[in-house]
Amino acid sequence: MSVELLDTTRFHGFRVRRQIAGKTYQEYFSLKKDGKRLRGAARAEVKKTAEDRDAVLAKQQEKAKAQAAKTALFDKDGKVRGILFRMKTEKSGTQTPVFQIGIMSAKVDKIVNTTVSINLHGLSGAWQKAVDFYTDHKKISKRTQTYKKLLASQPTKAQLDAMKRKRRKKR
Repeated sequence: MSVELLDTTRFHGFRVRRQIAGKTYQEYFSLKKDGKRLRGAARAEVKKTAEDRDAVLAKQQEKAKAQAAKTALFDKDGKVRGILFRMKTEKSGTQTPVFQIGIMSAKVDKIVNTTVSINLHGLSGAWQKAVDFYTDHKKISKRTQTYKKLLASQPTKAQLDAMKRKRRKKR
């Protein structure tokens, strides 16, 4: 809740403030009438009005967050943000191709990470596991078009080979 009681020399009342899609919405609800401070039922009525307005803004904020989360799934090249192809160096020194997932989880409300081995699961199997982990933590249903689009964004073997060559040249 972002209803705050302000009691300064210039203003006495409630301020409602929310950030929605990069824009700040801020409104003031005075607890003064005819130069005197409101008390009792009148004060409670102003507070309820402020809380009602905050509830409306909170709903808009959630809607904007959900919309932003959906549009932020893919980068400008069509790759899935948060699922990366990496060459992981094992303790033995061997290089293993993996999909590395690192995302903000809507499920546990913190950043989660995991890797899925391409050698162990195969390209399609590893991608499926990576997308399933991703959608589970982003709370995306498997029946949605977004899920189907995520699965369809699987990199090809040729793309992965090109990334491997590019990484070798950097060393």
